[in-house]
Amino acid sequence: MEKLKVMIIGCGRVASKHLKAIEKNKDRVELKALVDVSEEAARKLSPGTPFYKDYKQAIEEVKPDIVAVTVPSGLHYEIAVYAMKNGCNLLLEKPMSMSSNESREIYELSKATGKKIAMGHIYRYFPIVGLVHDDIKAGRFGKVTHGSIFVRWGHGDDYYGSAAWRGTWKSDGGALMNQTIHAIDLLVWLMGSSPVEAASMISQRKAHIEADDLGMAILKMDDGSLASIEGTTCTPENDHAAEFTVFCENGVITMGIRRGKPSVNIRDGKGKKLNGSYIMRQIRKSGPGSLLGALNPHTAIYSDLIEAIDNDRQPVADAYAGYTSVDNLMGIYKAAKLGETVKLPLDEDFSSEDMKGYFESKGS
Repeated sequence: MEKLKVMIIGCGRVASKHLKAIEKNKDRVELKALVDVSEEAARKLSPGTPFYKDYKQAIEEVKPDIVAVTVPSGLHYEIAVYAMKNGCNLLLEKPMSMSSNESREIYELSKATGKKIAMGHIYRYFPIVGLVHDDIKAGRFGKVTHGSIFVRWGHGDDYYGSAAWRGTWKSDGGALMNQTIHAIDLLVWLMGSSPVEAASMISQRKAHIEADDLGMAILKMDDGSLASIEGTTCTPENDHAAEFTVFCENGVITMGIRRGKPSVNIRDGKGKKLNGSYIMRQIRKSGPGSLLGALNPHTAIYSDLIEAIDNDRQPVADAYAGYTSVDNLMGIYKAAKLGETVKLPLDEDFSSEDMKGYFESKGS
């Protein structure tokens, strides 16, 4: 089959993961162009690849099949809309956009144009996660009672100072928006129901930024289950960790990653460990190499998007996942701002910029 043409817009730190993923999928995709405001960044990323400063010109001339959007989050909306209206499928880094209405518009445009969107919700693409999701959905573990996540992804002032947009409400958001949104997406997806209420608090403890570096929230789901959320960048920079647990009446599923090393602990209602059976199922489904997927889940995202385009199906983390994760996150921020429980999905637009001045008003 003819290779799909890929363009990367944004040549920052995450773009290198895209480059490796494209190489792993080189039998089906080919990098045709890079777009960035800095030619130096593009040349450093992939010397010899055609370079553009204007993404509109690049899309018009290259006519890519897939546009990978890795720019600051505040620019996602305008690029996503232009790309889809000009015939491109998207690999869109999280969050989809910085407002609930913009995300809904991107989702609706995806439906109207028939263009696929694969979201950079990396945790859905970790080994075994899909099997666990299917088993929970099928009722293997019985009723879901509750779930919890923590994302402790420490960053210091050097990280936030590396670009003027980092940690701002307009372009980045805080620890919940940037570091935790794909974890929230995963927990909701695994629990298999939709949030109907959000309650939360956010704080600034260490980082010298506009937005939050610590946030905690509770989501109530439409089946009555509860989900607890902790997201922070206050923890040590050399000890990044995230963990997800789903509690069911007939089992407990815990998965996580710490310092780049994944962990799994799946037990049935009698406490019997099921890790081995899931590992064997993963190998039978996708081969032994799939167990290394956590090292660069973007490889699996590209593979999934390619298959979705070829077979006219939705990616595992699709446009709807991108929209709902932003809507849920905006509900969490709105609950913190109002100091009260907020109904979900939101019935009116809320954006990260609506949080401007929050900490000044609190005297912190």
